[in-house]
Amino acid sequence: MNCDEVRDQLPDYWTGVLEEGAKARMQAHFGACPACRAEAETLSAIWKKLGAIPEERPGRALRARFEATLEAYMQGLRQAERGPSTRERVDKWLEGWWPRQPVFQFGFALVFLAVGLVVGYSITQNTRGGGGEVAQLREEVRHTRQLVALSLLQQQSASERLKGVDWSNRMARPDPQVLSALLHTVNYDQNVNVRLAALDALHQSANNEMVRRGLVESLDRQTSPMVQIALIDLLVEIRDKPASQALKELMQETGLNPEVRERAQWALGQMQ
Repeated sequence: MNCDEVRDQLPDYWTGVLEEGAKARMQAHFGACPACRAEAETLSAIWKKLGAIPEERPGRALRARFEATLEAYMQGLRQAERGPSTRERVDKWLEGWWPRQPVFQFGFALVFLAVGLVVGYSITQNTRGGGGEVAQLREEVRHTRQLVALSLLQQQSASERLKGVDWSNRMARPDPQVLSALLHTVNYDQNVNVRLAALDALHQSANNEMVRRGLVESLDRQTSPMVQIALIDLLVEIRDKPASQALKELMQETGLNPEVRERAQWALGQMQ
């Protein structure tokens, strides 16, 4: 067994799926090749650290996001039964770069994992030598997340757009372009669940003047009672007093959902 063969089978070796014969040959190779032995020890340490990562605790909005994702998935199944339209057969840019075959998807996942490990290792090493390169790496990661979020928010599939909203949630401070895309989603997305998820994502940036103004203006554009009530609750939570006039105008609309009208009346009382 040569070095290339050993490197190809290292993941199987540490996950325990390698057959005994191949495992014995690899161990024999480690005894004769210091470079491969060192690489195997490094991968072993990384594997143990990955296993020690604590499970992420669900946030308060997890149930709503899960239900939104499930609803989008069910809509996709119903749509698939009817057959795809001409527009849906046109692959978007991101879909063209993400292969549909599971084996290639798994390969891409391994590549992303490797990139993440390299970035993490680089950050650890560069922290000892100065903060300039660390800041640059962080900026590159932030920019990558922004591009992924913006690309997914433009996809035809509601489930993909939900992923875009989720990517925007991974940014500590979304830039104006991402915030503008989320506001556009709240106003114009055809899927109510995507609009609700985007509204929830804007919660962390509610102190941003552009976001506050956009949320108030959005109240006049909404037709879904669910989105209207969620938007009213958010405006009350952030104590946006300029929204009082928008709420009064909303209550004057004929045919307004009774529950929305009641919620708007309650919100006006909270803002006084």
